[in-house]
Amino acid sequence: MITKKENNVQDAINGIENGMTIMFGGFGLCGIPENTIAALVNTSISDLTCISNNAGVDDFGLGLLLQKKQIKKMISSYVGENAEFERQMLSGELEVELTPQGTLAERCRAAQAGIPAFFTPAGYGTEVAEGKEAREFNGKMHIMEEAFKADFAIVKAWKGDEAGNLIFKGTARNFNACMAGAGKITIAEVEELVPVGSLDPNQIHIPGIMVQRIFQGEKFEKRIEQRTVRARN
Repeated sequence: MITKKENNVQDAINGIENGMTIMFGGFGLCGIPENTIAALVNTSISDLTCISNNAGVDDFGLGLLLQKKQIKKMISSYVGENAEFERQMLSGELEVELTPQGTLAERCRAAQAGIPAFFTPAGYGTEVAEGKEAREFNGKMHIMEEAFKADFAIVKAWKGDEAGNLIFKGTARNFNACMAGAGKITIAEVEELVPVGSLDPNQIHIPGIMVQRIFQGEKFEKRIEQRTVRARN
């Protein structure tokens, strides 16, 4: 059995270079590859194109890469809670491609499945459709969207084994599941890394064939974007 285990996050990100396109799993701050992002912040890598549902918050997640101006372009579904993301977008410092959330997920899944393009009605008649092929299916107009082309896909899972099999936990599955295997190289950051054979095959969400590198993260903050609690009586 070929092991895909990397000893640390620095080994896992080896080969990421300036100007590359990288997918980052997660939704807001839920299920993001915290350790990998922190390691990239500590490098001089820049001019990245990042594909992610959004960019976290100002002082955590992809917001840290934005603060250091390491991201050239963001492909996301919305700005979210990140004021720096908004500032850079409005000032023209950051190139931004806003994509309907379902289309973003499907472009990831298409890349994962080896499907070059697909048609969707989402965005027809809006700026999203500009420059894209349009066709009518069953009396409804659709636009063609191409699968993403990413150099790396970086995902976060709850548990994984040394062969790259992954299990997600709860809503942290989100974009991680459709991004795994959607880049030329997939890096999986896990909370617990176990030997091959330790996972129940019926519980595995992503098979190891989709993953090239896997490592166990050292620290997970698991921040909450908006903590909402019931008022005390």
